[in-house]
Amino acid sequence: MTYVIVNGEFIKRSEAKIDIEDRGYQFGDGVYEVIRVYNGKMFTGTEHLERLIDSGKKIGMKIPYTVSELKQLLKQLIAKNELKLGTLYMQMTRGIAPRNHAFPSSDVSPTFVAYSKEIGRPADNMKTGVKTILNEDIRWLLCDIKSLNLLGNLMAKQKAVEAGCFEAIQHRDGVVTEGSLSNISIIKDGKVITHPADNLILNGITRQKVLDICRNNDIPCSETPFTLDDLKNADEVFLSGTTVEITPIIEIEGAKVGDGSLGPITKSLQELFVKEIEKECGTIS
Repeated sequence: MTYVIVNGEFIKRSEAKIDIEDRGYQFGDGVYEVIRVYNGKMFTGTEHLERLIDSGKKIGMKIPYTVSELKQLLKQLIAKNELKLGTLYMQMTRGIAPRNHAFPSSDVSPTFVAYSKEIGRPADNMKTGVKTILNEDIRWLLCDIKSLNLLGNLMAKQKAVEAGCFEAIQHRDGVVTEGSLSNISIIKDGKVITHPADNLILNGITRQKVLDICRNNDIPCSETPFTLDDLKNADEVFLSGTTVEITPIIEIEGAKVGDGSLGPITKSLQELFVKEIEKECGTIS
């Protein structure tokens, strides 16, 4: 039996219902997070939940839970669903109100929904790498908010799928921003380079972990804008994200990255990332 959380209550998945005038459904007026679970424990749960609350603040929506309260609810959800390896998805919308573009009055309560999903690690992709395409970044200019408005991302991802690729690498005016569902980093002459955490990208939690790993292990790194030419001339390229972890990119628009295989620095980052997971969640296979 699968349970979900709706406004703090645990109910059966089959019984979960949301009002048709919920603003998340009608406007995409809300924010969300996805947390990885290994060995039945959340990885970087605090960081994800802090970002959820921060995203809410950025759209003028007060989330009626503390990080601690959310963690307790999610721990119970993991236990009820006996989740060992997978993800937790949660979203907070501005709530239920008559359809109006203006925000509703303050007496409208946000709607909180969360559920779990069993999903394995991307082991094959992490070993062999993935193919990608390039795509113009047409999204809005507040990509630092983890908003429910994902049409631009969906269109980019679909374009990649139709091209037989895993991911679309997005760019604005010749500068690489991020993927449709991941952050993008390049490695040149031993240095890891990724786009700064500004309004043009989502500051991924895995991205932040990668930078911490670099700084703690004397791997040169920089948060600096890089161009399409830099991308094409990189020694290694990888994407990072909650569900993809650290996955090498071996091909861009049909052209090989390096020799078309997992590079040495990306491999080292993968190994160091696993150590970070195991610090929080115990040994993983």
